[in-house]
Amino acid sequence: MGLFLTILVLVVALGITWRYLGSYMANVFEGRVRYLAWAERPFYRLIGTSPEQEQSWKRYAGSLIIFSAIFLGVGYLLLRIQGSLPLNPQHMGAVKPALALNTQTSFVTNTNWQNYGGETTMSYFSQIGVLTVQQFVSAAVGIAVAIALVRGFSRRNSPTIGNFWVDITRCMLYILLPIAFVAGLILVGEGAVMTLAGTATIHDALNGVTQTIPRGPAGFMGAIMQLGTNGGGFFNVDLAHPLQNPTAITNVLYIWLTLSIPFALTYTFGKMVGSIRHGAALLSAMVIIFGVWVGFTSYAEHTNNPAVAAAGVHSTVGNTEGKEVRFGDTSSALFNVSMTQTSDGAIDSASDSYTPVGGMGLLTGMMLGEVTPGGTGSGLYTILVYAIIAVFIGGLMIGRTPEYLGKKIQAKEVKLAGLAALVMPLVVLILTAVAVSLHAGRAGPLNSGPHAFSEILYALTSQGNNNGSAFAGLTGNTAFYNTIGAVDMLLGRFAIMIPALALAGALAGKQIVPAGLGTFRTDNGMFIGLVIGVIIIIGGLTFFPAVSLGPIVEQLSHGKFW
Repeated sequence: MGLFLTILVLVVALGITWRYLGSYMANVFEGRVRYLAWAERPFYRLIGTSPEQEQSWKRYAGSLIIFSAIFLGVGYLLLRIQGSLPLNPQHMGAVKPALALNTQTSFVTNTNWQNYGGETTMSYFSQIGVLTVQQFVSAAVGIAVAIALVRGFSRRNSPTIGNFWVDITRCMLYILLPIAFVAGLILVGEGAVMTLAGTATIHDALNGVTQTIPRGPAGFMGAIMQLGTNGGGFFNVDLAHPLQNPTAITNVLYIWLTLSIPFALTYTFGKMVGSIRHGAALLSAMVIIFGVWVGFTSYAEHTNNPAVAAAGVHSTVGNTEGKEVRFGDTSSALFNVSMTQTSDGAIDSASDSYTPVGGMGLLTGMMLGEVTPGGTGSGLYTILVYAIIAVFIGGLMIGRTPEYLGKKIQAKEVKLAGLAALVMPLVVLILTAVAVSLHAGRAGPLNSGPHAFSEILYALTSQGNNNGSAFAGLTGNTAFYNTIGAVDMLLGRFAIMIPALALAGALAGKQIVPAGLGTFRTDNGMFIGLVIGVIIIIGGLTFFPAVSLGPIVEQLSHGKFW
């Protein structure tokens, strides 16, 4: 499937998804979809709650932390004892402590960073009962936080922002499970492997070589890992593996699954706050930045790799190093940009083999804060944080108290938004500085010079943004990187979620102020440009010096930037 046809199919499919899935999700979270109420009620009785028992932002945040902590502890234990558990035809032993901590932290935070080879480290039980389950749960948690923040804008004088337990239950029952099930059927029908029969042994009679081919329950895992913007695949080479991504159809389906909910949530936002134009404004900001990044990354990969050209090899089909010939250079760039800008992290080509500028496209897409369109839920609540900062700047320019959707944005809201926007860059840059300052950190890269720095920066940016994609070339399965990565992922997830929920509580308690003649509009082109500017400026000011030391220096070392 050619690049232009792929883009056309995606645009049409995502346009339909934005309208109808977005509306459906609004109906789900406003309680108008109840055809599985019989499945909801037993869970509510078990934990002693109901849809009528709403929570303040503090109780909502407390429930989220307790829920995530339980999954972190239980998952860590199961990985440590996987050798004694069923569904282990490969006879996998226990996962080592530091790796088990990093892995379970990764899946709890929706990062899905993998310092291991799935088919050589994890049993079927671990892949299904620990990792795949968490891919549903962590995605639901992110969406729940986004919906709570939306309620902050839509409600007035309200001490509550919803019920965490109800939100995650409905999200999984009505949204994630149905879509993932249908997508899983399509993936398996296209040839994605789905079996518990263990490995297959093939003997080649022509050359006498015997090969062992890993297999497992990869097909349905691929559905939720993309729908939930998880990205943690069954196989070590992720979606470059033909047993998990067998055809051009599955390649496009994976991209659609990844982008569908993050984009559609902007319509959900618009419908819940009573202004589709406001949702469309956020969508426009997402699409513009996403399109620019796809454009220059694809162009960079359609040119010669300067390192390969320096070796005297000149290609007429772009940079094919590390690419699947099934997908080509530009479609691979589209895929990897889609994954790095959605906090997904799955790849169908080797990011480490991209040109320096192409690799910079993947890296800087994450540095923008994962908002274009970002992860399931996390993209929406993070871009709303940027929108509040943009409103504050706009209010300063016209000399009025900033307002967004009729809610006055005052000192408390600006401080919370500023904290949520800056915590990720601070965490990533501080931990990167620690890594390059210590021998244990510098021992990780397999390369030297600026490319080695890019590998360290990419790894900690990926984990701090809960993305999970790897630049490769970095030996991450060490006590140092497993531990520092776990800290990076926890802070990158919860140090943004908690301020977002506090922001929801502050906004929900406010009265809505009617718009006047001097009200700064937040649903037009000027506001879209202001939001884009805030996103670019915050990402540029905080990360440009670090990027200059990595991919920019590497590209210039070949004599030219483009």
